[in-house]
Amino acid sequence: MTSAFIGIGSNLGESRRIVAEAVASLGGLPQSRLLRSSAQYLTPPWGVTEQPPFINSVVEIDTDLPPAELLSALLALEREAGRLRDGTRWGPRALDLDVLLYGDEIICDAGLRVPHPHLAQRAFVLLPLAEIAPERSVPGFGRVTDLLAGVDAAGCRRLDLP
Repeated sequence: MTSAFIGIGSNLGESRRIVAEAVASLGGLPQSRLLRSSAQYLTPPWGVTEQPPFINSVVEIDTDLPPAELLSALLALEREAGRLRDGTRWGPRALDLDVLLYGDEIICDAGLRVPHPHLAQRAFVLLPLAEIAPERSVPGFGRVTDLLAGVDAAGCRRLDLP
């Protein structure tokens, strides 16, 4: 089994519920099991700033799914939640699932780049990732806690359980 970290985000609809349901769905992926999940974080939008804030979380799963099959399963979960991928980058969405890390692999395929290419720049990923794996090394970038120290997380806040 390979340890994979998945980033979860939502800013349309009932985002807290959507993120919680995504965590449960990730635990039910074939040949996979949920190991840990972070709290939810309220975070400002990144990239396109004229949109509602996001709810973000990160989970760690153990999986026997190869990276491409894992990505395919994540895209199916996004579609089930109502996400339409129309080519718009960084816009509002009901559910966004990203493979952040897949073991210690570096993957540069047309549809999948791991570690996620913007992971080291995004507080909304690093905060929940640091909660569940602070000492984790991100191939090519460094340790999660060191990466978090290098970003502005002032607009992000951890949410209590609903």
